[in-house]
Amino acid sequence: MLKRFLKDYLVISFGSILAGAAIFFFMMPSNVAVGSGSALAMVLSNFIPLPVSVISLLLNIFLLILGFILVGPEFGAKTIYCAILVPVSIGIFEGIFPNFKSLTDDQLIDTICYILVVGIAMAILFSRNASSGGLDIVAKIMNKHLKMEFGKASAVAGIIIALSSIVCYDIKSVIIGILGTYFGGLLVDYFIFGLNIKRRVCIISPKLDEIVDFILNELHSGATLNEIIGAYDKTTRQEVITIVDKQEFRRLMDYVRKTDPKAFVTVYSVSEIRYQPKVQK
Repeated sequence: MLKRFLKDYLVISFGSILAGAAIFFFMMPSNVAVGSGSALAMVLSNFIPLPVSVISLLLNIFLLILGFILVGPEFGAKTIYCAILVPVSIGIFEGIFPNFKSLTDDQLIDTICYILVVGIAMAILFSRNASSGGLDIVAKIMNKHLKMEFGKASAVAGIIIALSSIVCYDIKSVIIGILGTYFGGLLVDYFIFGLNIKRRVCIISPKLDEIVDFILNELHSGATLNEIIGAYDKTTRQEVITIVDKQEFRRLMDYVRKTDPKAFVTVYSVSEIRYQPKVQK
């Protein structure tokens, strides 16, 4: 239990520090507010004489308190930990690299680097059931009180933050910020869901025994046999269903093409698989 706890927080710490690095090394020098709590802190730093890290920390604390009041105790210890560690990481970088300038001297490249690195960081946090707070808290408040879907609420909040940068940055920066917010959301979804996508393959073939044997003994994957009835001729057939990863899918399709080129195959994308074991009474 302790080992798992320490491993979880070690991974979460790495993800939080990586997010802080993305913000400090790419978003802040580019002067592009890609919709997030830290982006809002960056905009506010133009009017409040405090470092981005301090404003971000105060903002996250305020949002956590607001979230507890308006949404309830849904924000676990991991989210609170990340909400504090990300701005602390930014503060450490601010102390080590004062007056830091862009690594690329190109606003667009900085933004692309930011959404790539922060996408990886968010995927790491998500894998441990954590989030960086900030925008997620705002989205949950909007979800509960405005009856807006969480994904839509997150996108709207992000775009509003990106638009707010018009008070201190030029129109080009604002447009890049809006585009960065949109594509950053897509990239985060890809890292969180796309890398874990599996294929649900359904096969009908007269050579089903050979195909099932290949699935079980060569791919070492599970399979389910269903009895189906054709609506046109009322003929009873069997269908095999299996869930495989990308590499196994290629091997399976190669085998099916060689074994029965006329096999009827349907394929679905699966982003999540859950198994609920039976509880012994």
